[in-house]
Amino acid sequence: MIVVTRLNGPTFALNPDLIERVEANPDTVVVLIGGASYPIAESVSELLDRVRDYRSQVIASAHAAEFPPDRKLPVAGRTLPGAKRQLPGAKRNLHSLPKSDAE
Repeated sequence: MIVVTRLNGPTFALNPDLIERVEANPDTVVVLIGGASYPIAESVSELLDRVRDYRSQVIASAHAAEFPPDRKLPVAGRTLPGAKRQLPGAKRNLHSLPKSDAE
């Protein structure tokens, strides 16, 4: 949820996933998917910044939950403890490109 300010002063929380469009005529008006509209004090760019920050926090939280800082990620070519096979990519052979005649 993001917090925005109504034109007459009080703030409220808004689910940015429900925003259909934002209009600036001259006040900023948020129109939700269900058709409800809310005139707000923030500019369109301020609202977009808040939505961007909210979404980046959601992604960062999901990433932190998936990959906690104390968890060690496996490296290709190493065998995991208790595993009898190596991780994919272990047998990969890299080839260099042939040198050009100009060199």
